[in-house]
Amino acid sequence: MTATLVLGGIRSGKSALAEKLAQEKDGPVVYVATATIGDVEMQERVRLHRLQRPSQWWLEEEPLALGSVLRRKALMNPVPNLLIDCMSLWVSNLLHAGDDVFNRERDGFLTSLVRYPGEVVIVSNEVGLGIIGMDPLTRRFADELGWLNQALAKRCDKVVMSIAGIAQTLKG
Repeated sequence: MTATLVLGGIRSGKSALAEKLAQEKDGPVVYVATATIGDVEMQERVRLHRLQRPSQWWLEEEPLALGSVLRRKALMNPVPNLLIDCMSLWVSNLLHAGDDVFNRERDGFLTSLVRYPGEVVIVSNEVGLGIIGMDPLTRRFADELGWLNQALAKRCDKVVMSIAGIAQTLKG
């Protein structure tokens, strides 16, 4: 596995950077979307993301079982490069699914990631630079995403932070 973690705040350019990095890879690319469409605004965001992606990329929509996606894609020939966007929506989905699902899917994803034989680019929001949330769910979200980002950064070969559309290499 060769993996890159792309971190950034909201509208920092992290998704565009991740898409650029994935385009530079040889071979097919699967865009793994973790978003669920719950309202008109999110529907429009997803529509715009689809328009920006290269038409030859495959799409896999998976709000919970990312480890399963990696295990299935690892069996393909050729093994595709994966762009997973994004961890913050995934963590939110997992928190709403309950603690058992959260723990199982988080651990399954981290295990499958290090075993994946292809290239992976992962997008996540950096939440450690903001204020502390006012309610328990917001605080738990920030904690869990921060811990996940740390676990991913440890496992990834490269970590890049996008700030105002400018990439800053933190690792690799």
